Amino acid sequence: MSVVFSVFAAAVSLLWSDPGTPVEQVDFTKPARNVSEPQAPFRFIREELSGNSPKVLVQDASGRTWQVKGGPEGRADAFATRLVSALGYYADAICFLRQGTIVGVQWPLRRASGFIQRDGTFTYAAFELRDSNARFLDGNGWLWWANEFSATPELRALRVLVMLLSDWDNKDARNASLGSNTGILRFETNGETVNVYFVVDWGQSLGSWGHLFGWGRSNWNCNDYRRQSGDFLREHKDGRLLFGFRGQHYENFGRDVTRSDLRWLVSRLGNISAEQVKAALRASGASPDEELCFASAFLDRVGILKRAAASGTSEIR
Repeated sequence: MSVVFSVFAAAVSLLWSDPGTPVEQVDFTKPARNVSEPQAPFRFIREELSGNSPKVLVQDASGRTWQVKGGPEGRADAFATRLVSALGYYADAICFLRQGTIVGVQWPLRRASGFIQRDGTFTYAAFELRDSNARFLDGNGWLWWANEFSATPELRALRVLVMLLSDWDNKDARNASLGSNTGILRFETNGETVNVYFVVDWGQSLGSWGHLFGWGRSNWNCNDYRRQSGDFLREHKDGRLLFGFRGQHYENFGRDVTRSDLRWLVSRLGNISAEQVKAALRASGASPDEELCFASAFLDRVGILKRAAASGTSEIR
């Protein structure tokens, strides 16, 4: 199995590994890493007050712990994690449920009452599995521009995926006080320690990355997502690749991305079909209209990447 890793302080650090299955053979109805869906009944553990989205912790019938999140952010997260996992990056397993019931909810709920009723019924919720084999390293987010993988096509391709999905909430370790969206999971198995570098939250994807000072940002909004596709990637007459993306950090997020990096990504992403994209969107809670709109806009952007990867020989300068 191919991996992109480094050894640091007696631990292996991992960013990417060969998923083993070509993307055109992936079943996108299943969540990241083919994790089985949560099984009712769901028993309330507690309300989680971190972050910006309302959420609670529950235990399912098989004893697994899930974070349950309401709002459109969960749908964007469910789609994006399926995609990046299929390409070899670690992602949380997220399942979307249109409705259900949580047993033993303790009222009052401070924030989650918007999608959970007093009788425990809920609507439009994303279930994120808490991996019992992993420990999140608090305070150990990583920097996009200074990490063990900075010189690799795998890291630059991950940044392209962030831009492809318009995930404008690209906070990193510089934003520890606000909550970094880059994180490290530690797995310890048979005496081996592996630190997995990953994007923690894709929930601000599939909308607009906004304008000056972040005005107009959105998520899970197909009209906004499609409207910005024309600015996603342009080719300068001198051969440079110009990405229009503007995230939480206003540096040029694609400044060192080369055509070689695009070819690396396209060789893995390029054969995804419209039916697979639609299946992932349906599984993530998209309405029929959203399914058609998002699939068309997403594949248009993939086509832009393909054309840029195939044209010219100039690298960004």
